[in-house]
Amino acid sequence: MNAANNSASGVGLVVRGLRKSFEDQEVLKGVDFAVQPGEIFVIMGPSGSGKSVLLKHLIALETPNAGEILINSEPVSAPETAAKYRMALVFQSGALLNSLTVGENVGLYLTEHRLKTPEEIQQIVVDKLAAVGLKDVVDKMPADLSGGMKKRVAIARALVIEPQLILYDEPTSELDPLSSVVVGEEILRLNQRTGVTSVVVTHDRDLAFGVADRMAVMGDGKILIIGTPDEVNNCKDPEVQSFLHADFKRESKNKKL
Repeated sequence: MNAANNSASGVGLVVRGLRKSFEDQEVLKGVDFAVQPGEIFVIMGPSGSGKSVLLKHLIALETPNAGEILINSEPVSAPETAAKYRMALVFQSGALLNSLTVGENVGLYLTEHRLKTPEEIQQIVVDKLAAVGLKDVVDKMPADLSGGMKKRVAIARALVIEPQLILYDEPTSELDPLSSVVVGEEILRLNQRTGVTSVVVTHDRDLAFGVADRMAVMGDGKILIIGTPDEVNNCKDPEVQSFLHADFKRESKNKKL
């Protein structure tokens, strides 16, 4: 586990028997897994496998038809749980406000809730941007940033609350390969430095195998396998192998009809 020396700051997450249907369509079909404190746990799978619906349950935006989600043995949906544990979501889009500077975006939560003085907020913003390698962009506007930089600013914004659990929703979507590597490296560095528990929801196979301590592969609303990257890569399940090794095949232009 990457954060073995710092795991006290992370929280444990348990999902048991999670089921969810929309009208007559069952989307989650009995999902079970556990994430250890300080672990980077990746949930991957193709589009339509149930990843996005599962993520909404993890942050209590959806209520399951059956099953439970626990943070340190306490229900995630309970108000006292939300008050007790610090959780942050890094949105797929980054969700930065274009009318605010980078610094204002990062410090927005502290400013709106008046949790710190303006001077304290300014220092926290600088520290969190420095943590993701962007200390020099505090006064820039989001429109001036590359896609990869926007994702890192979104991570800095999540760090402002000193989270014990970070959920990443497709953190490398719409990024070029080099930017994707940078974002993956940031996820690893934050985990190693802070011991935060990280759950990464993605269909990016390179990211998943690059950052995961353990991973789960989903298919048709179920968990197909949970294991280390090596265990998952060596899984013989044809559905798992089909997803992991899906490649575009093009016939030669010189092939004779």
